[in-house]
Amino acid sequence: LGQTSTMEPGLGDTPRQRTEEEEENDEGLIELFDSFRDLFHFFCNNTTIHGMVRLVCSSHNRLKTAFWSLLFLATVGMLYWQFGLLFDQYWRYPVIMTMSVHSEPKMFPAITLCDMNPHRPPLVGQHLADLDQFMQENIWELYQFNLSKAPARPPREIQVPLASGLRNFSLNRDIRLEKLRSRVGSHGDSRVGFKLCNSSSSDCFYREHSSAVDAIQDWYRFHLVNIMALLPPGATEEESHSVHSKNFIYSCHYNGEPCQETCYTFNSHGTDSFWKANRSGVPYGISLILKAEQNKHLPLLSTEAGIKVMIHGKNQTPFLEHEGFSIRPGIETTIGIREDEVHRLGGNYGRCTEDGTDVDVQLLYNSSYTMQACLHSCFQQLLIEKCHCGCYFYPLPRGAEYCDYNQHPGWGHCFYSLYKNLETHRLSCFSRCPKPCWYVAVPPAAWVGGAPERRVGMRGGLQQDPPPQPLAMTSASPPQAVLAQTVRRHS
Repeated sequence: LGQTSTMEPGLGDTPRQRTEEEEENDEGLIELFDSFRDLFHFFCNNTTIHGMVRLVCSSHNRLKTAFWSLLFLATVGMLYWQFGLLFDQYWRYPVIMTMSVHSEPKMFPAITLCDMNPHRPPLVGQHLADLDQFMQENIWELYQFNLSKAPARPPREIQVPLASGLRNFSLNRDIRLEKLRSRVGSHGDSRVGFKLCNSSSSDCFYREHSSAVDAIQDWYRFHLVNIMALLPPGATEEESHSVHSKNFIYSCHYNGEPCQETCYTFNSHGTDSFWKANRSGVPYGISLILKAEQNKHLPLLSTEAGIKVMIHGKNQTPFLEHEGFSIRPGIETTIGIREDEVHRLGGNYGRCTEDGTDVDVQLLYNSSYTMQACLHSCFQQLLIEKCHCGCYFYPLPRGAEYCDYNQHPGWGHCFYSLYKNLETHRLSCFSRCPKPCWYVAVPPAAWVGGAPERRVGMRGGLQQDPPPQPLAMTSASPPQAVLAQTVRRHS
């Protein structure tokens, strides 16, 4: 006999349990949802983001769902805003500036001194006298003012015979000062300028100024450049060193000892141990007594009188028109200086050059690389390339010659057109001349002027010493902050 067992519905495994097991066994690795609504419900129910489940569990309350939806969108927006700030800060390549103060002996910086007004070279004295006469004619035609009634230089300073060996030169009297009607003024305001044309006279423009003084100085300087181009190379420097230096520097003392220099730049190379600063203070700095003699000056080139001073690093070409400061004659001036050593990182932080060898501009100055030297060299090379001659104010490359309107008609039109593009930063020189990755800057911290010194006279009373010419005394102390402080900046 055998037993027969039967299973009835409801006994043993229930159909619901078999269905869950089958669904679990049939679940695939990647599940595709039938609609975005199902996907969104699955995401909200299973994500760990706070508040997401509120978007589906409160679907019966639309106000609550809308509130949580706005809150979720606001948090997502703030998240992406923070991401934007982080990425923006990263792509800026931020740096950390560190400063360190050292107390140690330092080499005294180089000091360059110049008159604010250039002198009259004897080799072209007759041409300069003709230019002065031509200038008086122009001023009389414009303003009916006779400069010959004003205090002038002694006649012996004007009547200088023309030196032999110079090429023939004739003053271009077609380039005259003119009164021009202003194009923007509504009250009939006039401007003053002079006309410049190219070599074929097919294109002309006016070099104009709103100030008559500026116009006269610009016009005079343009004619002067053509005259100075007659001088052989080095003639101006030789005359300046042999004649003017005897009267320009009365005395020079550094650290209590006399110092003698043959030029106007002291400690230019920075290798002489004599110029090493061991202590700070005025008694241990350099003291100069200078004489601003104006007998041989060209008065129309500058309305200022005094001395121009620039304190710079060693083996650097000084550009006093950009970085120099003025010393007033007739007073004693004390100057404090600070040395800044700057390191630029380069690379992604900005373009810089180590020594200028990787720059595609040939430096015309026999000195270390600076951005100003590169810009001047670049402009001179562009001038030679486009105008076929160079400006007297800048050095010449080999094989080039200086401009004058006798040999290069229309060079003034070319020069001022190019110079206008330089002023508006439309030349390639600014992109071709990067900043140096390392340099030492010596900016003046402060300077204070005082009254001239008084001395005891022969009769025992105090009297002021009246110098025959404007007298300027400067005293520059060594780098400050206890025995030549050095501030290093990383940028």
